Amino acid sequence: MTSNDFKELAGDLLAQVKRKGATEAEVIVADGHTFSVQVRLGEVDRLTKAREKRLGLRVFFGKRSASASTSDFTKEALESLVSDTCTLARAVVEDPTSGLPAGDLMATDLPDLDLYDPTELDTETQIELARRTEAAAMAADPRITNSEGADFDSSAGRFVLCNSLGFVGEQRSSSFSVSVSPIAIEPGNGGMQRDSWYAVQRKFARLDSPESVGREAARRTVRRLGARKVSTRRAPVIFDQETAGSLLGHLCSAASGYALYKGASFLIGQLGKRLAPDFVTIYDDGRRPGGLGSRPFDGEGLSSRKTTVVDRGVLASYLLDTYSGRKLGLASTGNASRGVGDSPSVGPTNFYLMPGSTEPADIIRSVKEGLYVTELIGFGVNMVTGDYSRGAAGLWIENGELAYPVEEITIAGNLKEMFAGIEVIGNDLEFRGRIASPTIKLREMTIAGN
Repeated sequence: MTSNDFKELAGDLLAQVKRKGATEAEVIVADGHTFSVQVRLGEVDRLTKAREKRLGLRVFFGKRSASASTSDFTKEALESLVSDTCTLARAVVEDPTSGLPAGDLMATDLPDLDLYDPTELDTETQIELARRTEAAAMAADPRITNSEGADFDSSAGRFVLCNSLGFVGEQRSSSFSVSVSPIAIEPGNGGMQRDSWYAVQRKFARLDSPESVGREAARRTVRRLGARKVSTRRAPVIFDQETAGSLLGHLCSAASGYALYKGASFLIGQLGKRLAPDFVTIYDDGRRPGGLGSRPFDGEGLSSRKTTVVDRGVLASYLLDTYSGRKLGLASTGNASRGVGDSPSVGPTNFYLMPGSTEPADIIRSVKEGLYVTELIGFGVNMVTGDYSRGAAGLWIENGELAYPVEEITIAGNLKEMFAGIEVIGNDLEFRGRIASPTIKLREMTIAGN
């Protein structure tokens, strides 16, 4: 089916639910294909290939609503979907906050954000890309003796949203990713360590080479050999790009309208108040060309946008869809996110910390004694209070140098204090997902070890 077929089908369903008395409705039609292969020690360990087509319907009868979905596009199945969804909507309890956004808020500017790559790779090519990634990791160092496998994944699809307010929008997107997890053995004592690395892009031509991903995974793995524990103390902590991104992820969750109106966020009542030093600015940018979270319109048909969440240290905005915005008495920020057949919720687009001007190596040199975190373990974060306690691994810093690897330690603090305690931001921002951060240095945290 073409995009026009999808739009015609959506229009027909909207007409059907209107005839059944629905006051508002929206239809999502999506299709796409995915491919995933894992190679371990040069042999294909897992391979999946799928093509899927789904349709989702949400209907409103006043302030009552229901959602449903189907992968059966026959006339009989769609008529049943319309009938059943309308019956469900009439039966549920009224919610005064529910409803589509106002019609005059619907997106009219739908730019091409460079999200789709028509490149189609055959099965053997994708298997070979995974093999090359693992081979590069295995060849990088003689201490790399095993592997948990290398993966290559690709996907492409389209998403059509139509509603009873007259909005019709289409998005097309693709992604390509490669990853590997090598295992190293320490000569002499047989100690084993593993680590991993990956790359992901919308366009295949922009993806890092398999060899560079494999070599980086090997470097990260080998540097963990000979890991020790350290005694409990308070010291500066540097988070690398990946682990700093997880801190931003906690902030993103706390800034979600749903967490806020449910009373489950440490950012309640903090809008307009200082959260971090004045060199800290955080954006959520749905219009970033080629971004892994970019989109011309959100899950409700509102324009995506660039939202300043933290402006020079001050919490400037929450992330909202229409429902959570109404609950909080605020306007949507265009952050409605949804799956086919689901009601909208809040999600980030491209959520990132603006980079500074300091090289990561210079940040490390600024620390006399402290921790460089490369991995976080567990989920010890209380989003209501901001209390933070997670297992960690990384490298110990002595006199501005990475001295030796450390593991089996815990780092603890409070997210409000941690963001307030940011001392330096690196210049190494790279996007490998919807949430990204450069290296950051915190003034001090509790590091629990021996």
